[in-house]
Amino acid sequence: MIFVIGILDDYYHFKALPLFIGQSLAAAIAISFQIFIEYFNNPLTGQQTDPWPHIVTVALTYFWMVGMMNTVNFLDGVDGLAAGVAFIAGTMLFVNSAFRVVPPQTSVSLLMIALMGTSLGFLLMNFYPAQIIMGGGAYYLGYLLATLSIIGGAKMASILLVMGLPLMDLIWQALNRLRAGRSPFEGDRGHVHFRMLDLGLSQRQIVLIYYTFCAFFGVLTLVTESRAFKFIALAVMFTLIAVGFAFLARMAHLRSSSRTSSSD
Repeated sequence: MIFVIGILDDYYHFKALPLFIGQSLAAAIAISFQIFIEYFNNPLTGQQTDPWPHIVTVALTYFWMVGMMNTVNFLDGVDGLAAGVAFIAGTMLFVNSAFRVVPPQTSVSLLMIALMGTSLGFLLMNFYPAQIIMGGGAYYLGYLLATLSIIGGAKMASILLVMGLPLMDLIWQALNRLRAGRSPFEGDRGHVHFRMLDLGLSQRQIVLIYYTFCAFFGVLTLVTESRAFKFIALAVMFTLIAVGFAFLARMAHLRSSSRTSSSD
């Protein structure tokens, strides 16, 4: 479903609604085959949450899948960013399913290896200056990360540590667009990587910053079993992201004020 929607989007340049419908259908297919988020672990006690009503499980999984698809798609704004972050996330999922889950999920880990190989092979031609671009393939990478993170036994805190920056960027821009009376799925230059470009950073510098940030917090999920440590790491990560967002928003405001003053 995602492959077909991506191909058609590249050809017909769909608006937000047809893409949203396609993403919803793809998420529904996964959920119908019992790929869904059933519980969380309490980060302080390690105990599983009580079973949720089926409607809660389905709704949470649906929003997770659609959110991840759009997260990776919005990442695809500078050369090599989406493929590189997907490779890092796939590597974390592979190590977790092959070596940390007891018993090891060998068959599932092969899917992560396929994702890693696909992302890295594409990245060789997509890193700046890109010879080919991803297009609708970003939705597919997001769909794979969403589903494999569920069936691969990775805890949600682990995925959030790797994909925290892209996910927070998605939420930030969605809220900004809604506040401006626009569709949250509508693209613009408000994303972090575009703001960094406007500050004068090169595309290579931007993707390397993203790679380092995502890989650093991803490695933290692999070096410790402590749930309290992961909870603290999440808090630190979200604090750093919030400070970074505030800085970028402030710089954008100063640039806007400067342009207004110049035109006057």
